[in-house]
Amino acid sequence: MSSRRPKSRPASSGRGFAVILLGLLAAGAAVYLSCLTRGSEETPPKSPSSSAKRPERHGTSPKPGRHEPSTQPPSQGRVTTEHTHQGARIALVIDDLGHSTTEVEEIEGLGVTITYAVLPYEEETAAVVAELRGRGEEILCHLPMEPEGANDPGPGALRSAMTDDELEVASERALAEIPGAVGVNNHMGSELSADRRAMRPVLQLLARRHLFYLDSRTSPKSVGYRMAIELGIPAAERQVFLDGAQSPEAIRAQFARLLDLARKRGAAIAIGHPHPTTLAVLADEIPKAKAQGFEFVPVSYLLDTPGNLPE
Repeated sequence: MSSRRPKSRPASSGRGFAVILLGLLAAGAAVYLSCLTRGSEETPPKSPSSSAKRPERHGTSPKPGRHEPSTQPPSQGRVTTEHTHQGARIALVIDDLGHSTTEVEEIEGLGVTITYAVLPYEEETAAVVAELRGRGEEILCHLPMEPEGANDPGPGALRSAMTDDELEVASERALAEIPGAVGVNNHMGSELSADRRAMRPVLQLLARRHLFYLDSRTSPKSVGYRMAIELGIPAAERQVFLDGAQSPEAIRAQFARLLDLARKRGAAIAIGHPHPTTLAVLADEIPKAKAQGFEFVPVSYLLDTPGNLPE
């Protein structure tokens, strides 16, 4: 019986397997090397901040209606720091507007947020209000009220001799002349603002209209601020009167006092007028205050409410 040798595999079959195995190893090595080098060779994707231009900022306190509203809560005039100016807030109110739109342009040139108080019955009231609304500025109705003595508060003034109904009607007429007003402050009014009976119908109207009250404090006897708070109306009161005296030195001294109060209290409100001397001093002093860290805001940012009064 003859023995049979097992058939041997062709040599070409072994070589083919080796070639395939080497090919797989080479491919795996290539993938591995590619992973190692890719991170150093690829350019990382650009972040949104580097690929898109950021909007420019023109100041620290956006103006209502023009930019996004502030996300910071309104200051209540309380002390925030005794040792730094950073974060101290100032509201500048310019009164007695309505005579000329040129005044608005000059005030706008100061380059900071201003609250504009417009008289209701002046020759250019409608044009001034239209200009301010077009710019998105904060507007107050500068409501004429009876003063002590012989000073003339102008047409449409509220007077202590009026009945409650007459006071309400006169206030409604004045507000109708200042569309877009977010609040009211008194023009003169040293007599009427000290009269609780006369102030009540005026403030009640503001409550119904959801407007705030800024007490100009033309009299130390004024009851406007406290009555507004009692009636649940957001309110504030002026701390500094910039230009009672019309010399540059006097106005500069008052502005320094404003900064000092804001530094100590955390916030302060000043009232001035569109006099050339006042605007010239402000143009000189405002950049210095900004450089020290003071922030200029609308007066509506500094309102007190019944549950949050300054000490």
